[in-house]
Amino acid sequence: MRVLYVSLIIVIVDQVSKLAVKGISISVLGLDWQGMPYGASRQVFGDFFRLTYIENPGMAFGLEPGGKLFFSLFSLVASIAIAAYLFHVRRERLGFRVALAMVLGGAVGNLIDRMFYGVIFGDAPLFFGKVVDFLDFDFINISIGNFHMTRWAVFNAADACVTVGVVLLMLFHPSTHTTHKVSAEESGQGTDARG
Repeated sequence: MRVLYVSLIIVIVDQVSKLAVKGISISVLGLDWQGMPYGASRQVFGDFFRLTYIENPGMAFGLEPGGKLFFSLFSLVASIAIAAYLFHVRRERLGFRVALAMVLGGAVGNLIDRMFYGVIFGDAPLFFGKVVDFLDFDFINISIGNFHMTRWAVFNAADACVTVGVVLLMLFHPSTHTTHKVSAEESGQGTDARG
């Protein structure tokens, strides 16, 4: 289960980057990092890539299916299920397991925000925290009717890992591998029968 190191690294990178943006103060450790003011934006690569500190109360694009508590509990159960499934498929191809580990790491990273940030920062009870987002890219301009989008939705490292993990899952899923293998065997059998 070494692929869980991938999940652990993602969680650490995600949480460190979020706390660097949000700021944190732990007097016992003598730590007092101010972070960015809420809503502030700093250019990294001109206007193309900025750090923009916002907090998302729900899931992607601020959606809250079933309410915040339901979604937090659902995220917790889903993370446990993904971890259990990783154990179940521990003999599958490495690419598939790494993809699952990426999804798990991203899910846990955002789950920590939802479960604990409200309590840690004193603005919400357990399970009612908000997810810190800060990666802000300008690479898509869409205008369809009354809908206008000039920048991509602000996201975080955990979101990026979940997205990349899902794409990799589609590429490395065992059923995809089996389908290609069966197709190759069928075409090989057809050649033998004719030859």
